[in-house]
Amino acid sequence: MKPEVIEMLDSLDVHMGGNGGMIALNIVLAIVMFGVALGIKPRTFIDIIKSPRSVIIGILCQLILLPALTFLLTITFKEWLSPMISLGMILVASCPGGNISNFITSLSRGNTELSVSLTAFNTAACVFTTPLNFAFWGNMYINFADKRDMVLPDLQIPLSDVFVTIVILLGIPLVLGVLCAQYLPKVAKALKKPMQYLSIIFFVAMVCIAFGGNFGVFIKCIQYIFLIVLVHNLLALGIGFGTSTLLKMPYKDRRTITIETGIQNSGLGLALLLNPNIFNPEIWTNNGGMLVITAWWGVWHIISGLTLAGLWRAKGRKEPNEE
Repeated sequence: MKPEVIEMLDSLDVHMGGNGGMIALNIVLAIVMFGVALGIKPRTFIDIIKSPRSVIIGILCQLILLPALTFLLTITFKEWLSPMISLGMILVASCPGGNISNFITSLSRGNTELSVSLTAFNTAACVFTTPLNFAFWGNMYINFADKRDMVLPDLQIPLSDVFVTIVILLGIPLVLGVLCAQYLPKVAKALKKPMQYLSIIFFVAMVCIAFGGNFGVFIKCIQYIFLIVLVHNLLALGIGFGTSTLLKMPYKDRRTITIETGIQNSGLGLALLLNPNIFNPEIWTNNGGMLVITAWWGVWHIISGLTLAGLWRAKGRKEPNEE
């Protein structure tokens, strides 16, 4: 990547219009998470214990292999990636599955129950796994990266602030959504599908607002942003499909694990990045590369997920033992 492009990306000034914008982003994420949780019932967690193999493989792909191989990707191509872009990729890989993975799994004729189980577990676990993965692999990257004469701040993630943010944005809406699904099933059924479509619209709108003041620079860099996220997303999808195929999972489960690994909750990553208590803007200057990669991931994985679902539906492939 050309040095001037890196400089333009890292100098992007992304904001949500002060406290009001951040509150709006947080409310949107909380509503989206509530919509996801409408498809989760308490027995989902019991089913994880009863049939753990596919869930364990999905967790392995998403919580261990994706962050680790993302780190290797950033180190391998460190000559073409700025430290901030690389840290943005690691942050995305540290987030739980995206909020539309269940919807795309159903379109793909995958194992919806497995998708819901993985979403439930990874969302509940991300209170711990997201900050720990980002701190571990982020610090590993900083230790190995070519800093290009750039002064990087020490990567000291305030785990307590991240914990509180994730609990508020994901934990509370998750619990409320599960309770609604359990005790108000008719309401949950009526809200579930509209919430899936609204979640896509909400996130794209928030990304547009965040980058509205930098549209010209964004367009100049779009080909590089597109390529970076394309390769990273293909890596994520490949991890899910390759690992589940190697371990001879049923084809429906392969589709599901592929989608769960390739659809990341980059909205959470964006909320963390824009939280001044977590990434102090006085310390984390010129971090536009982190923000733009995280935001574009949220747009691109919708496109790639829907494209993959369409290909699978068109192909209609089934294993001999599948219904």
